[in-house]
Amino acid sequence: MPNRKGFWKWLTTAGMMVLLLSGCGQIKSGVLNPQGPVAQKQYDLILWSSILMLIILVVVFALFVLILIKYRARPENEGYEPPDEEGNTFLEIVWTVIPVIIVIALAIPTVTTTFDLEKSPSPDKKPMTIEVTSAQWKWIFKYPEQGIETVNYVKIPENVPIRFRLTSNDAMNSFWVPELGGQKYTMADMPMYLWLEADKPGEYLGRGANFTGREFAKMEFEVEAEKQADFDNWVKQVKATAPAQTEKAYQKLLKPGTVDRQTFSSYPKSAETGDESHSHGSHKGSDDMEHIGDQREESSDGDHHHH
Repeated sequence: MPNRKGFWKWLTTAGMMVLLLSGCGQIKSGVLNPQGPVAQKQYDLILWSSILMLIILVVVFALFVLILIKYRARPENEGYEPPDEEGNTFLEIVWTVIPVIIVIALAIPTVTTTFDLEKSPSPDKKPMTIEVTSAQWKWIFKYPEQGIETVNYVKIPENVPIRFRLTSNDAMNSFWVPELGGQKYTMADMPMYLWLEADKPGEYLGRGANFTGREFAKMEFEVEAEKQADFDNWVKQVKATAPAQTEKAYQKLLKPGTVDRQTFSSYPKSAETGDESHSHGSHKGSDDMEHIGDQREESSDGDHHHH
């Protein structure tokens, strides 16, 4: 009787799970609701991997049940002793080849998709660059082509590939918009690049996916995709009505703390994090190292002369 009660409890739980999962089509969200070509590629890869693993699981369980039933102990074969077998070449080849095929079936689409994601999702369209800086605990978005800045939200035109340049002001974080694509880390002095694109106008929730301390849960932002004309009008409105960001305001923004959405018609030169400013910084660092090297050589020569 206890076993029967346990069986019915398990069956009821399984039934509830089936009912819940059957309704997922109505509440699709996140990675299961791709809204752009990048997210679609990743969704297709997840789907293919899941189907392949499900097929393997079904086959393994079917064989498991078959062997349990076919070779179970029975009164008529009591005391049966199987003959000694030195090996079965055919079976050994089969159970070696099958895993190799499975690995290939997973590896080829995974590697192909991974390399594709490092390129523009729409090579025939002109891309737009947005610089993203994570700070404790907010997200700062700069538009180098438009010369404007937003905080905790970002607007993009639909059907335009966006090249996000990711950096961090302090703690390492991870930039993630599940409905538009996968995540990538933001790190200080080590820019990363992420391509995303929205198929249609809409609002998509983004978040920091790497724990960064006390207010980590509040590191969310909105991605607002608009038609190109609406995006252009928004840029004009920002340039005309939003305040310019001062150096003092920018430094205050970088300090740990939470803030609401903000919009600026311009930002100070110290806020620039693009490739050009980064390369200048690299050259400066290189020049500094050369200068230190020269000083060491001069010091060494002076020591020799002294001796």
